[in-house]
Amino acid sequence: MTDFDEFASRISGPVLIPADAGYGEEVAAFNLAMVHRPDVVVGATTAADVVEAVRFARELGLPIRVQATGHGALYPIRGGLLITTKRLDAVSIDAGARTATFGGGVRWGAIIAAAAAYGLAPIPGASPTVGAVGYLLGGGLGPLIRSHGFSSDYLRSLTVVTGTGELVEASAEVNPDLFWALRGGKGGLGIVVNATVELVELTTLYGGSIFFDIEHGPAVLGGWLDWTRTARDDVSTSLAIVRFPDLDVVPPPMRGRHLLSLRFAYPGPTPEGADLAAPLRALAPVHLDALGELPASEIGRVHNDPTEPGTSWMRGLAVSGPDRGFVASFLGAVGAHTSAPFIVVELRHLGGAARTDVADGSAVGARDAEFALAIIGTPDPALFATVLPGAFAELRGMLAPWLSESVPINWIEDPWVPEQFASAWSTPTRARLTQVRSAYDPDHVFPYGPPRH
Repeated sequence: MTDFDEFASRISGPVLIPADAGYGEEVAAFNLAMVHRPDVVVGATTAADVVEAVRFARELGLPIRVQATGHGALYPIRGGLLITTKRLDAVSIDAGARTATFGGGVRWGAIIAAAAAYGLAPIPGASPTVGAVGYLLGGGLGPLIRSHGFSSDYLRSLTVVTGTGELVEASAEVNPDLFWALRGGKGGLGIVVNATVELVELTTLYGGSIFFDIEHGPAVLGGWLDWTRTARDDVSTSLAIVRFPDLDVVPPPMRGRHLLSLRFAYPGPTPEGADLAAPLRALAPVHLDALGELPASEIGRVHNDPTEPGTSWMRGLAVSGPDRGFVASFLGAVGAHTSAPFIVVELRHLGGAARTDVADGSAVGARDAEFALAIIGTPDPALFATVLPGAFAELRGMLAPWLSESVPINWIEDPWVPEQFASAWSTPTRARLTQVRSAYDPDHVFPYGPPRH
């Protein structure tokens, strides 16, 4: 028996190389533009599988990467060992403690559904199909960002396989340095096989989206930005400019249209939510009103992100102090009668509870950002190499006077570029993260960020 066969015999899940049947399906990411080809992929079914895989990769000097859903796949993996965690899919609710404990491959939708049975809810991401762990490690800007803060603020403990192949706990009491780093420090710290988050009492919210024709861009964008200056901290909103494709899968009121989608989420009573949203409804003639009371279990309807895998291209920025000049520049790039190759450009209002760190501190960056800006490119791989990057660079140049130096790490397109990596955290936070990464992954078996020196 070869060393590889002996290793595979110790793993309860599949261990595959490129020539094996099922390899392509195992390595596939939600973002179909990223076609991975690691030397070995391990489909972990237990924490012990992850431990064995890390130790095996260390012995052979193979870099180790991890994938739950592949929503955040930024580049095609070449070589090394990939650990997929999608089979770590258990979810349990402790209603008395108001916590959810879940495996490293669980998607938000499973946690939301399990918690709803007890009248509870997590503070999730915008999409129920996104992997909870990867999202939480980057902090997490969800639909309730202003009322409840970053999603990682609700982490209570994690079980992690370190770069030395040890299975450790991380919480405010146990390995607090690692716990601090995992709440917002993103990668290079270990592989999370289990996590526990605090839940909140929430059964309904007033949420959804109001759609306006793109011709009303100046009134809607300008009016919304004015409204955000005095917006209540318990109301979270964003404004997206969306080019809907002319396809049968798109509902007729939006099919083939260029629209503004004003997203709104208020975790409170419907009558009060309607009153709070009234000034936004009055900004311009409404094309489609999809705002109303929602079960908390259907919070994904606020943003209506795609639920099926597809080809995607995304970039992110942060914005501060948008004024009338910003409105003109922004709409001059992506408003009516423009042809930028973007299907969604979303400006998300931050602040509120997001500005306040947890009592014992966390590595979350960009808490002081006013708005986060997400740019989704036309899903045509032929545009990915030059056209979309060029259009993004042009947009970034037009918005330069209002761009913030601090960008949320989950929204950074290339964390291997030193300048981008540095922009995710303050200098003291970045220095402390470097120390924690070195302590728990001393040999840098988890490639993340610029090369270590």
